[in-house]
Amino acid sequence: MSAPSPASVPAQGAAPAEAPRNVRWVLLGVMLAMLLAMLDNTVVGTAMPTIVGDLGGLDHISWVVTAYTLATAVSTPVWGKFGDLYGRKHVFLSSIVVFIVGSGLSGAAQSMWELIGFRALQGIGAGGLAAGAFALIGALVPPRERGRYQGMTASVMAIGTIAGPLVGGFITDHLGWRWAFYVNLPLGVVALVWCWVMLKLPAVRTKATIDWLGIALLTLAISAIVLAATWAGSTYPWGSWQILALVLAGAVICAAFIAWERHASEPLMPLRIFTGHRNFPLTILILLSVGVVMFGCSLYLPLFQQTVQGASAANSGLLLLPLVLPIVVSSQIAGKVMSATGRYKIFPVLGAVFLITGASLMTSMDTDTSRLVTSCYMVLVGLGMGFTMQMGTTIAQNSVEMRDMGVASAATNLFRTLGGSVGVSVFGSLFSRAVQNHLPADGKDAYVDGAAVGTQHIFLTMAAICVVALLAALAIKEVPLRSSEPAKETGPATQQAAQQRTA
Repeated sequence: MSAPSPASVPAQGAAPAEAPRNVRWVLLGVMLAMLLAMLDNTVVGTAMPTIVGDLGGLDHISWVVTAYTLATAVSTPVWGKFGDLYGRKHVFLSSIVVFIVGSGLSGAAQSMWELIGFRALQGIGAGGLAAGAFALIGALVPPRERGRYQGMTASVMAIGTIAGPLVGGFITDHLGWRWAFYVNLPLGVVALVWCWVMLKLPAVRTKATIDWLGIALLTLAISAIVLAATWAGSTYPWGSWQILALVLAGAVICAAFIAWERHASEPLMPLRIFTGHRNFPLTILILLSVGVVMFGCSLYLPLFQQTVQGASAANSGLLLLPLVLPIVVSSQIAGKVMSATGRYKIFPVLGAVFLITGASLMTSMDTDTSRLVTSCYMVLVGLGMGFTMQMGTTIAQNSVEMRDMGVASAATNLFRTLGGSVGVSVFGSLFSRAVQNHLPADGKDAYVDGAAVGTQHIFLTMAAICVVALLAALAIKEVPLRSSEPAKETGPATQQAAQQRTA
């Protein structure tokens, strides 16, 4: 492998210049593309019963979700690295094209296996949308100014969470399930044209050889971990040889991947992003915990409200409003304070405290708990997610050199996804075991009691995981955020030294 010529990547290695005046308009197209990926799973999930009724293949229904999730997780670090090497704009546009093509083919699928294959293609594109969006924000806006735009990202996440089930239900009932995929075509084209015209980033040309072995090893490792998390407790028991073999294979391949990345001339995921500054691995721990909370809450809170509290499933997206709206508010507050003061450590610490408090209070929820009380607990968790999620990404990006912005952004998304996948698998086992222990008793009340107990176990586990996030947040070192002034900085440590020399 040949290393890229230093002269070939000056634009990617330099710090972002002052944020362009029209950056909000630029980011609007980026956010639209990101929204497509966020909406897709919830929209398609709502349409799945109708899809199975039309195409058949009930035994393979889980693979429609698994193929998408697995392809997204596997492709995320690859898209991030390609953006660093070959230019973030063109790589991001390419991911939009792949997503659009996958959406169109999924809508035209004539069998369940065709749909699974096309969903995998769609998932590959979604991996680029997630990794590219955060990397582009990092390239366009210096960390010190990034807080002003956190509200946009938080709003997109809120819209994706709330609107997905509502949009999916409307489309399925009035237009047919194929439009759950076709709706991505016009929106995707708008995002593609918008970003093509509005994004102004320097062209990048390198002669670096792609780390094919690193891609292969990481793909196999992620596949083993995601499949183990997806199948454990549902398709196979946790202690089965299939799950144990997948876990062992994932661990061995991860070790081989790390060993290879130490020697690769242009590694897929440079180990320097983890060893260069302690803040990066610490924020990975925080975001891993946030992934567990985010996926767990979005799945099991509506289930508790519907099963135990008798809420309507038709408005499942609206049930999460007390969780989602505080995410938007707290993210905006944290961003504005960070931009004004340059201080940020307090927010992941506060966020972890809110998460622990909210999850701990949710362990008390039972058949007598009112929806109002549940909503109050959800507000606490939402505040915690808002303080940690976007701030964690900003801290992680500020901890690496600009040339690694793509792989760093991809890593944060990857570990958040893996945390969510593993967390949901563990939660599913806890929930099923609690329900089964109550099933010998006759009547509906036994299932309701089991669901309440299962939910308590889930949030007790969630609170324990958030303690790890709190310890990681307390250990973060508050390095000055990069601003628009330094023109040639290689990382937070370099900038700090420069500031000390000028003080």
